[in-house]
Amino acid sequence: MEGQIHGGIAQGLGLALMEEFIAGRSENLHDYLIPTVGDMPPVKIYLIEEAEPEGPFGAKGVGEPALIATAPAILGAIRHATGVRVTRVPVLPHRLWEALTRQSGHRQGGHREGGS
Repeated sequence: MEGQIHGGIAQGLGLALMEEFIAGRSENLHDYLIPTVGDMPPVKIYLIEEAEPEGPFGAKGVGEPALIATAPAILGAIRHATGVRVTRVPVLPHRLWEALTRQSGHRQGGHREGGS
C-alpha cells in the first residue's frame, strides 16, 4: 500500500511540476520528463485500516487518492508562498516567473503591452 501511495504522489508531483507532452518533441521517455526518486520529498504515510462497504472484501483504492490530491496541494502551496494563482500545469519555472511578473505589474498599477 505504501508503494501505491508513493507512486500516486510521484504522479501528482509530475503533473504539477514536470510532465508536459509536446507533440513532436516529447514522444518518448528520453525527452519526456517524469519524477525520479531524487525529485520526491519525504513522505509520511498514515494508514487507517477501515473496510470500504462498497469494495470487494472491504478493499479500497490507495494510489488514486494520493494522485488526485497532490497537484492541487502543490498549486495551493505556490499560491500561499507567492500570492500567484497558477491555473496551468505543469508549473514550469518560466510560467511561474511570468505569473509573478504579471502580478507585480498589476500591483504597481503598470500596464504591460499585450498583456491583461
